[in-house]
Amino acid sequence: MKSILIFGAGKSSGCLIEYLTRICSEKNWILTIADVNAAALKNKMIPSRSVNPVQINVGNAPERNILIQKADLVISLLPPALHMLIAADCITNSKNLLTASYVDDQIRELSPQLKSKKIFFLCEMGLDPGIDHMSAMQIIHRIQGGGGKINVFRSHTGGLIAPESDDNPWHYKISWNPANVVRAGSAGAIFKEKDEIIKTTYKDLFENVSKVEFKPLGDYASYPNRDSLVYIPVYGLQSAHSFIRTTLRHPAYCAAWKNIVRAGLTDDTLEIPSMFKTISEWSKPLLPYVDASNKHMYEQLGLFDNLPLPGGARTSANILQMLIEKKWKMKETDKDMILMLHEFEYEMDNCNYYLRSSLLVKGENALRTAMSKTVGLPLGIAAKLILENKISLQGLHIPILPEIYEPVLEELAREGIRFHEESN
Repeated sequence: MKSILIFGAGKSSGCLIEYLTRICSEKNWILTIADVNAAALKNKMIPSRSVNPVQINVGNAPERNILIQKADLVISLLPPALHMLIAADCITNSKNLLTASYVDDQIRELSPQLKSKKIFFLCEMGLDPGIDHMSAMQIIHRIQGGGGKINVFRSHTGGLIAPESDDNPWHYKISWNPANVVRAGSAGAIFKEKDEIIKTTYKDLFENVSKVEFKPLGDYASYPNRDSLVYIPVYGLQSAHSFIRTTLRHPAYCAAWKNIVRAGLTDDTLEIPSMFKTISEWSKPLLPYVDASNKHMYEQLGLFDNLPLPGGARTSANILQMLIEKKWKMKETDKDMILMLHEFEYEMDNCNYYLRSSLLVKGENALRTAMSKTVGLPLGIAAKLILENKISLQGLHIPILPEIYEPVLEELAREGIRFHEESN
């Protein structure tokens, strides 16, 4: 009897848990879900003899290690900073590990140990990163396999609110980790445009956004996402003169959020001065950026309320996170929306071509969100394929190999997550 262990029962876990509960029930496998929050566990549970919820503090090394010892495969949905705790135990116990997070330097340094122990770590196996890699690589390999040369690659992804649930001036609600919403873009960005390497600082990131048309919904603003350059060799696109990965938001969002960044209200490094007692005192640096065209947006967030600072808030980022969690909370019946668009310009047989590959996924409600589906299902499908020995790899990987992306994309399509291509 095979066993899967999931650490984390947060916002993005619902559809993963639902999918693996179904798979484990069919195959007589065991699914263990571990989280410190008893309410989160109860909220995500689907009654099944195959499911075993466990309340645990992941920092408790003996309890954590016992759970990992019993598993055949481990999935971590914890914040990236906690992945190393899980990864170290997985190496000690020779267990495969899946995450939806970016590969960082700490995880990358584990690669020699993974190879020597002949175990498999699959990272960046969610939405963005994850589905973006798989869908892009499938097209890249197809074009290159036909003798084509790709000159331009642009990839855009947004977790947004669906039009039918869009009822605030930001055109945004929280469907994933709110701390990450506050910190989005804080590292700045770097990308390649017409053979020029362009670096953008955090304060400028939301200033010079580009327009992306997503039919039939209209135009969205896109801003560069982290370091695009690291994926040029990963994707095998060294010959491309333009390469960028971006995040999609509503234009009004970017126009107002840039001022919040400029005012320092997203800062997570400095403690709030003791002289600040109210939200309106804390948010005063924003006032020079406020005018009649955007005042209602900041008022919607409660940024000028004469209320005491939230208890427990240490930094500006803490305050802002507490505000957006309250003001941008999804109602039970709200639907979120995932948009993804890849744009390719390539040469083949002395002709130039343009190809668009797009994905639109809508959630069903505040629990079965599009974000939960697109982050969780790739992890669940990969876990099943690994335990069925249909993916047999060792070492550290992200989903750029046909052995991974072909079967995963095929099953995602059966789950309703499929791309639409247009070309000329």
